[in-house]
Amino acid sequence: MTKPDVTTMIRAKMRENKVKWAEIAAAAGLSEVFCTSACLGMNSLLPDAAGKVVDFLGLPAEAAVVLSEYPTKLFAQKVPTDPCIYRWYEITGVFGEAFKELVQEKFGDGIMSAIDFDMQINKIEHAKGDRVEVVMSGKFLPYKSW
Repeated sequence: MTKPDVTTMIRAKMRENKVKWAEIAAAAGLSEVFCTSACLGMNSLLPDAAGKVVDFLGLPAEAAVVLSEYPTKLFAQKVPTDPCIYRWYEITGVFGEAFKELVQEKFGDGIMSAIDFDMQINKIEHAKGDRVEVVMSGKFLPYKSW
């Protein structure tokens, strides 16, 4: 059983039982974004959280072992074609340099961690159409001289 196998099983159980990612995350005691990422194979869950996901969804016990395994974070190195993912790519292309300039102006030469990191996705009701609010917070990691 592999991470893609477990992801397929999770998605099937979600459809079958009309379960949302937020419900899985709550069962695991984790944030919605992190738990979803782990269930999609891009992060690992601690054994306790993996067991809670497996129990909540009624998956085979071996799935908890797989959810606890360290991932190999591979992703396509091409322009994404899914419109929702492409927008992230476009945002990075248009605003990436500005983001880098402002982080360095405010913090110094360094980067925002994607390891010591959290993210929330919120729905904001708006008269002109609902808004997607993305809140990211990552530890600043300064480059060092040596």
